[in-house]
Amino acid sequence: MLLVAAACEVALDLVAWQCAGTRACAERRSWLGFLSPTSGSGGWWSAPGRRLALAALVPMALTGLLWYLSLRTWRAYESQQPMAHAPEAHEPEADGHTALGRPGFWYGRRLVARLRAAHTAAGLLTVAAAVGGTTARYDREPGGPVVLEVLGVLLEGALVVGAVAVVWVVCRRGRSERRPDLALDEHVVRLLPLAALVLLALAFVYAGWERRGWESSGRLAGDSIFGGIALVQGLLVIVLAVVAGVLYRTRPDRRAVLRGQGGPAVAMLACALGGVMSGGVSQRVSDWLDGTGASIDGPPVLLTWQASVIPPLLIVLLTFCAWPARRAWRLARIEQAVVDHDYPGEMPDPERSRRIASVRAMATLTDRAPLVVAVTAAATLLLGAGALVGALATGETPGEAARGTHVVRGAAQAAQALGSWLIAVGFILFVTWGRRAYKGAAARRTIGILWDVGTFWPRAAHPFAPPCYAERAVPDLTWRIATWTRATGGRLVISGHSQGSVLAAAAAWQLSPSTRRRVALLTYGSPLERLYGRWFPAHFGPAALGSLHREVDCWRNLYRLTDPIGGPVRVPGRDGPEVDHAPLKDPLAYGRTDVHPLPAPILGHSGYQADPAFAAERGRLLARLRPALPAPVAGSGRASQGDAEADTDEWWVVGEPPRGRE
Repeated sequence: MLLVAAACEVALDLVAWQCAGTRACAERRSWLGFLSPTSGSGGWWSAPGRRLALAALVPMALTGLLWYLSLRTWRAYESQQPMAHAPEAHEPEADGHTALGRPGFWYGRRLVARLRAAHTAAGLLTVAAAVGGTTARYDREPGGPVVLEVLGVLLEGALVVGAVAVVWVVCRRGRSERRPDLALDEHVVRLLPLAALVLLALAFVYAGWERRGWESSGRLAGDSIFGGIALVQGLLVIVLAVVAGVLYRTRPDRRAVLRGQGGPAVAMLACALGGVMSGGVSQRVSDWLDGTGASIDGPPVLLTWQASVIPPLLIVLLTFCAWPARRAWRLARIEQAVVDHDYPGEMPDPERSRRIASVRAMATLTDRAPLVVAVTAAATLLLGAGALVGALATGETPGEAARGTHVVRGAAQAAQALGSWLIAVGFILFVTWGRRAYKGAAARRTIGILWDVGTFWPRAAHPFAPPCYAERAVPDLTWRIATWTRATGGRLVISGHSQGSVLAAAAAWQLSPSTRRRVALLTYGSPLERLYGRWFPAHFGPAALGSLHREVDCWRNLYRLTDPIGGPVRVPGRDGPEVDHAPLKDPLAYGRTDVHPLPAPILGHSGYQADPAFAAERGRLLARLRPALPAPVAGSGRASQGDAEADTDEWWVVGEPPRGRE
């Protein structure tokens, strides 16, 4: 609703209502001439209601585009049925240590279709309310036709009924993970968006009715709408924080991010991002339409306040980021002595030691990210609340509300203008970064890592989120493992790098207990505990990872101190060695050697398979699974990243998903 309301604010309010209805603004924009009743060339479309109906095609098209993309990806991802297996003796409950092992966790076909229908209907109803609500308010004024007033009341009542139906559809049936939801709610998926589309068409017809003497002036009723959205979002985040605190007290985990408040903090940042984007875009479009004059009133006051808080928020964030940067600098100085100790007998090279120590120190910044998120979320909550109070209390923009000295007033006006420009700059940077992803391997790798982490979880909350590739990858991998072991009677080593280790763990949890006992895990550069275990302790916490270690045949994990993503899984050994190998050396050699005639590079998160420890640990795992067979020759059995099976039957690879493929 916030996204569609922001599109309505730009298209309906700023363009069709304010600029097209004002001579000074319309004369500067020739493409608005056919909409303007003041330019002398206005025709049938110059009536305010018809202008609103025409401009409403923009948010309507946006909603339709999101619906189409969600439908297209839904068919490719959420429709992959998980593998079912008959219950076995001594099989743990479906809701054991983690929900990732439940039969319906990776099958969201019914829920995503239901949510897609509800959110599409909500977007269409938002557009209908923007068009029909404005027209109905004019018809309620004294002296208007009674028939139109009655029609307006009926239309608004129908919109309220539609909104209640949308909320009911979202809340009536949730996500079932204990069994796959094979059936679709056909009546909801088809009828709800269709009914909302019919109401939108009726709103267009109602707004396009001839009304003499109706002129557009001032702003549309955007302050109350955006103010209500901001207030409801803030209250929901606070309630979510209280619930998270209660849940954390029932099962405290010292490694959990922000003592269980990671979810509410990220939710606060998401709400703030939506608010500042809405404010910044509307303010930028208003400045572009208005030129250097003051011909239109501009966006709602609240959106102007939200755009104005972007500069102080950036100042707070940059100021706080100096603290972890200083800690990293101090740690780099300490690590220099440690680096010299890790490579005994080598000729000291201060520059080489400084580079290695700097990479190690920079890798630790990942562990400081939760604190940065907490400070940013707290500052966002305070500044957002201040913007809401300032808008409601003054009813003026920050520049108009600043009653102090010229310095205060100038600072307020500068923040107001700078906020809108920062949004434009941010959009340009976003497009530039996306363009770099297609040309540069380093940028593509960074974006790919972020994309993998952000699209791992099912679309159980919002159907317009990027598709969950794990809902296809995990069932595919589970089928491969289960059918191969059943057909051959063999055993497997599942090797997972980075996000592939998360997929490997998720697939292992989906296997039957007897199949899971025929599997060994070799993970490297794994974020299982460092990222997933801290941010999602209910799914990847100590209990879940400990259970996985007990249920698979064996598990070894490799990591480096220079890796900013991978780390130890912190699971104690059973009757054998610890799961975590000692930190691997990076670089492999400090200086030039016969094996490394050129200076060995600092690999960080990549190149684990080139480390001799990788081949050694793989050989031990294969020897443990099949002690009667000779160990594979060094270098055999390797697969390229993304392959599922390699030269030897026991050797499987879970690589990172191929980029750009469905």
